Amino acid sequence: MPTDSPLPFVQTLEALDALLPSKLRNPSVGIVCGSGLSGLVESFKEVEIIPYDKLPGFAKSTVPGHKSALAFGLLGGVPAVAMLGRFHAYEGHPFPTIVYPIRVMARLGVKNIIITNASGSLNPSIPVGTILVVHDHLALPNLTGMNPLLGPLISPNHPRFLPLSDAYSPALRRLVFLASHQLALPRDALAEGTYAWVSGPTYETPAEGRFLRKAGADVVGMSTVPEVLAARQEGLNVMVMSLVTNFVVIPDTYRSIRDEVEAELAGKAIELPQVEVVSHEEVLAVGREKADVMKKLVERVVELIPFEL
Repeated sequence: MPTDSPLPFVQTLEALDALLPSKLRNPSVGIVCGSGLSGLVESFKEVEIIPYDKLPGFAKSTVPGHKSALAFGLLGGVPAVAMLGRFHAYEGHPFPTIVYPIRVMARLGVKNIIITNASGSLNPSIPVGTILVVHDHLALPNLTGMNPLLGPLISPNHPRFLPLSDAYSPALRRLVFLASHQLALPRDALAEGTYAWVSGPTYETPAEGRFLRKAGADVVGMSTVPEVLAARQEGLNVMVMSLVTNFVVIPDTYRSIRDEVEAELAGKAIELPQVEVVSHEEVLAVGREKADVMKKLVERVVELIPFEL
């Protein structure tokens, strides 16, 4: 890593050394907790919570359902670190800040990272409550000038042109389904699919949802892909689990205001359709409902990760 890097890695690592007991300083597994999923930390033993404001280079998460702290502890006997709250571009954070915690995890010794998020379903066969194991992503911001890796390399050891055809580790994804079997979860509790990253903070219009569906995406969300890119650039094995918390509103047809006006002028009775909208409260509610399943899955996956993976 260049000594002239504008990112304060040295100061961050020194702060962590001063705040953590020696047995927790070198986690092998990293976890990113999405909206409403910070309860995963309840599975940690000997946990140490370090607020972001104590760590140079870290911002503050401003989104409801996200805390602003790192949690260190033992998960299934394995040293682990979890982000309790992530950073998003729509909050105004620059991309180096958004992915900074991932790069810090890599410098702490993390080799495998489990990223969770909440998403909206674009696929009618993937209902609310499903946990989607991501096998690919569609990232319109990456293709249109918002790629998180734009700019100077953080380290001369990083690839300038990062391949992403292998972004999502088959070995880690396999462990999710083994864990699901061991936990006796029903087969339809999990699915596999493609995650679409959009910048947010607006939820998709019906036309946008229809476009993403036709482009091959199964779910859509406002996070995760920047973290995946940074993790892969750092050489980490990546696995993403996306909890479906709502259906994207994609009606088959549009309401015709012209027809309604003409019917009204003709003296005909009009039954107005109910307007469907998505709310963040809905997202958090499903997150709370499924938090225990996600927590058990992540814990079991960590226990199953072979040391050499």
